[in-house]
Amino acid sequence: MTCKKTYEEINEKIRRGEAVVVTAEEVIDVVAEKGYAKAAQEIDVVTTGTFGPMCSSGVFINFGHSKPRIRMQKVWLNGVEAYGGIAAVDAYLGATQVADNDPENKVYPGRFMYGGGHVIHDLVAGKEIRLEAISYGTDCYPNKKVDTVITLADVNEAFMFNPRNAYQNYNCAVNLGDKNIYTYMGVLKPRLGNAAYSTAGQLSPLFNDPHYRTTGIGTRIFLGGGVGYVAWNGTQHHPNVPRGENGVPMATAGTLSLIGDLKQMDPHWLVGLSYLGYGPTLAVGVGIPIPILDEEMLRYTAVKDEEIFCPVVDYHQGYPYGNHTDLGFVSFKDLKSGKVTINGQEVVTTPQSSYPRARQIASILKAWIQAGQFELTQPVAALPGADSQIDFKSLPDRQPNGVLSMVRNRR
Repeated sequence: MTCKKTYEEINEKIRRGEAVVVTAEEVIDVVAEKGYAKAAQEIDVVTTGTFGPMCSSGVFINFGHSKPRIRMQKVWLNGVEAYGGIAAVDAYLGATQVADNDPENKVYPGRFMYGGGHVIHDLVAGKEIRLEAISYGTDCYPNKKVDTVITLADVNEAFMFNPRNAYQNYNCAVNLGDKNIYTYMGVLKPRLGNAAYSTAGQLSPLFNDPHYRTTGIGTRIFLGGGVGYVAWNGTQHHPNVPRGENGVPMATAGTLSLIGDLKQMDPHWLVGLSYLGYGPTLAVGVGIPIPILDEEMLRYTAVKDEEIFCPVVDYHQGYPYGNHTDLGFVSFKDLKSGKVTINGQEVVTTPQSSYPRARQIASILKAWIQAGQFELTQPVAALPGADSQIDFKSLPDRQPNGVLSMVRNRR
């Protein structure tokens, strides 16, 4: 019998407390026991989860007006600069922004003990944050300086807006050089001393919806411990890459732009991180529910770690300078085992994301749905898919001249 369901049918079962919900781990065992067809008929929702560093993250904040009013030109939160080039008392704080007094890599490798991601974590944790702002002053905004203390409860709005999260696959990073290198994938030891990876494999959201059939603009999700939404495709969304027969990409592919109310979130799921020699960032928890509309969706969600492969990339000369070296692919089953074989050498693996926390996110989202606290939303528009022919561009190298030079000189 053909299995076909609609969002409204599934949501009605959620409202009645009758929806069958399993995690992306659990569905694998259900399929092994009952087969795809029967599992698709019985299961209504599969929940996913991932927790790891997501550098392209940040928050918009409206601080409220001072007396007299100020048009905040430059803004700092605990010494970390936020972008103030929007409305008078709005600012955007990026997760990777470095504190102004940080020595950075002047003492190499730098420690980057505090940055934007740490401020975001402290805000959500309810801590007091020093807010400093300066301005040139105007008739309508005469104040030129603010120096005060705020908490998340004090501000009018604070919403997370992350331009690029939940990467659909990512590199396995290695170092073919002769000394340690310090990257956003952690410390990479020389001569294939370790192999770093960062995604949840079979629990990861976009591995379970490889063609974005149910994940699109408007999809309701778990974000940072609260409820969020997919706002758009993420930056560097590049779905037209080689894929396996199961539809899973064999390279970095889809990404998501996410939005949610920071005041709902939990510091356990938004954690500031310091990467030695690289900089600060933020670990973000993301979970996406996948409605089982038909057997095809069920098959996608039953993907296993041994069926997901990522490319091995050298971060000594390959990634930084665009010099491709074919080091093959490794499966997530092997990565999670703790050792992989690269160039005939056994290499220890170092995960940058937390699989236990990913599992916990999928379980929390499952519980929300089972309790009738979280219904599914049908996307209002689809994300660009594998047939979109997106041209993944590099930065052009051009000499500034003409009008561009004139503009620069006027400044």
